Amino acid sequence: MTAPPQSASESETSLTRPERLDRLPFTRKHGRLLTGSGIGWALDAMDVGLISFVMAALAAQWQLTQTEQSWLGSIGFVGMALGASLGGLLADKIGRRSVFALTLLVYGLATGASALAGGLAVLLVLRFIVGLGLGAELPVASTLVSEFAPSRIRGRMVVILEAFWAVGWLLAALTAYFIIPLSDDGWRWAFALGLVPAAYAIVIRRGLPESVRFLEAKGRDAEAERVVREFEASAGVPSPPEPAGGGSSTEAAAVGSPQQTAVETSSATSSAPGLADLFGSAMRRRTAALWLTWFGVNFAYYGAFIWIPSLLHDGGFTLVKSFQFTLIITIAQLPGYALAAVLIEVWGRRATLATFLAGSAISAVLFGQAESDTMILVTGCALSMFNLGAWGALYAVTPEVYPTQIRATGAGWAAAFGRIASIIAPLSVPVLYSAGGLALVFAVLGAAFVLAMVAALFLPEMAGEELLE
Repeated sequence: MTAPPQSASESETSLTRPERLDRLPFTRKHGRLLTGSGIGWALDAMDVGLISFVMAALAAQWQLTQTEQSWLGSIGFVGMALGASLGGLLADKIGRRSVFALTLLVYGLATGASALAGGLAVLLVLRFIVGLGLGAELPVASTLVSEFAPSRIRGRMVVILEAFWAVGWLLAALTAYFIIPLSDDGWRWAFALGLVPAAYAIVIRRGLPESVRFLEAKGRDAEAERVVREFEASAGVPSPPEPAGGGSSTEAAAVGSPQQTAVETSSATSSAPGLADLFGSAMRRRTAALWLTWFGVNFAYYGAFIWIPSLLHDGGFTLVKSFQFTLIITIAQLPGYALAAVLIEVWGRRATLATFLAGSAISAVLFGQAESDTMILVTGCALSMFNLGAWGALYAVTPEVYPTQIRATGAGWAAAFGRIASIIAPLSVPVLYSAGGLALVFAVLGAAFVLAMVAALFLPEMAGEELLE
């Protein structure tokens, strides 16, 4: 016998909360989430970008050696490696939104305090603390956006989130170009702007929703239902009717006996995600591929962009002209993100990421061979465009690799492993530069891009698919 057709309300009641979020169009609530997270992302990028310009200024003012500049460029990434791993664990334990706000507060206050540093030792300590906050923020923010984005546009939303990085780095370049050269204390005023994230943490804590998937995993069903209904109301989509006994209709459809509910809730709230979960039989291959991709991208990106202003200055450019060239190269990040945002839902994650990494490798080698001002700008802009498009695709695919209970942990550990490369790269550049000049430096960075490209081909393709539960 054929079953009678379901009514609209029965069909809606049978949907899980993630499925109800997935069916929604892009709404103002999505826009607020994306913008709110993106502003935090841009402030993060601005802080990371500033240190590359401050290094060039302090090298002259404090008579820093290349080794001391290397430590100044790398110490923040030591903090970022630790912060990324701890931030992911905390986000899976206490929530994405809370950790996001906390990270903004930590690195905002530490950056502001950096303006008062009287010597290299104090500045190194403060930059390490800044790194703790910065490292924890990025994987948490991308996880939060991924868990709210409808599956058909999830990759695009995360790439757009990552595009705020270009905005922040551009703000850093503008600050460096217009403020740092004004006086010997120009770099201090640049760091003082870092207090903005501390104030913005209050906005994040109050204005952004907590992840529905996280709330469900912790047994906080009433909160999860309220958030979903707010998004449905924003889209003009009717929510399922409340059951007569109270609670949400989704709860009634999804759970059985009270005893079963108690067991599931206890399991959800007591489980403690950790590193071992990432290397179980189901996850080890994708974890290895993801970590190698993050390692290669971090090594190449930070090896290049932390040092470009200083390398140009050492190559004979004035400080102002080196900042001007870096500003132009930074602007090229924006079309890279725009192109990646389009292609990631057309080509898929793997193809987009691998293509942009291949373009980054070629551009890096050509930049190392460039001799004229024109070729430096052309190859530098190509490197910037391809590299940042690759970053957008990488941040899109990373949260998709893991299920909800270890998603932030997995993203955080991938970022943490990548930060090891971002520590090594700035330390390696002076050694490579002494051995073979720019050509050797950027040939090695190109090889790192190739490593990342090959590893990316082993990542799962999740375009249009629902996130793992």
